[in-house]
Amino acid sequence: MSQPIPLSVNGKAVTVEADPDTLLVTFLREHLRLTGTHVGCDTASCGACTVLIGGRAAKSCNVLLGQVSGEAITTIEGITPADGSLHPMQAAFKACHGLQCGFCTPGMIMSAIDLLTHHAHATREEVRAGLEGNLCRCTGYHNIVSAVMRAAQAMQAAGGGS
Repeated sequence: MSQPIPLSVNGKAVTVEADPDTLLVTFLREHLRLTGTHVGCDTASCGACTVLIGGRAAKSCNVLLGQVSGEAITTIEGITPADGSLHPMQAAFKACHGLQCGFCTPGMIMSAIDLLTHHAHATREEVRAGLEGNLCRCTGYHNIVSAVMRAAQAMQAAGGGS
């Protein structure tokens, strides 16, 4: 049964007529065509579908659209600065070779942004623990952790904003 659901996606207010039981990941990918949010496991185990809900990382395959009514949702597409450059986290992943196949990358980046937004001076061990819910089958995590540490320095130099 469809109903109006107001929310903000990547800074734009939208009200959608949708079934509140629709998975957020399905809504983002199929209705808004924001396909940077990946579907990996459908069980909230891999983290490929991670987005920010109210500034906090959440696995969108485990969230119903009705649960986010009135919330601000940010996807990987929404972190791009107005000038079209890379977000500091994206730039760090690129510079540190923190990606290979790229499937986990959007979720890793969104989780890392949340981590640094709430814990700007995280140690390598804290970064590893903070990314624990995101799985990568390619990199072995070393370069991902290095990328997050590099992004932390860049974000601090820029004033700490995400």
